[in-house]
Amino acid sequence: MPNIAAKWIAAGLLSLCLGLPTGAKANDAKELVIRALTEAMIERDVTAIDRYWAEDYIQHNPMAPSGREPIRGLIANAPKGATYEMGMVIAEGDLVAVHGRITGIGPKPLIAIDIYRVEDGMIAEHWDVIQEEVLETASGNPMFEPAQPMQ
Repeated sequence: MPNIAAKWIAAGLLSLCLGLPTGAKANDAKELVIRALTEAMIERDVTAIDRYWAEDYIQHNPMAPSGREPIRGLIANAPKGATYEMGMVIAEGDLVAVHGRITGIGPKPLIAIDIYRVEDGMIAEHWDVIQEEVLETASGNPMFEPAQPMQ
């Protein structure tokens, strides 16, 4: 049995030394993205951009340029009635996926899957897929369900 324990400890130390993803790293990334989205997109605090987004932030959305300034502009210029809601949040290593709903920026709510890569405690990169919300689905199941508050 000591050999098995030694192997697990060695594997864990090797992962830390090589910077491989760990459960703690995924949880840290998840919490960072939740805080960033809450402050920036829900509370509309533009100062959150400097706290959570890397200076050389990479954007993969074909409609938005890379960098912090476009995000700052998005928040500052959002219509007063615009809202963002978070649903499921899933993390693995340095990647965090967020299921969200955006209302008030078009004729129909939008449902999005955003994927963020966290590096050195900052959001470094972003991908997304967005579509209009369909209320009457073939399955009868909603496209989006808001996150339930932690109890």
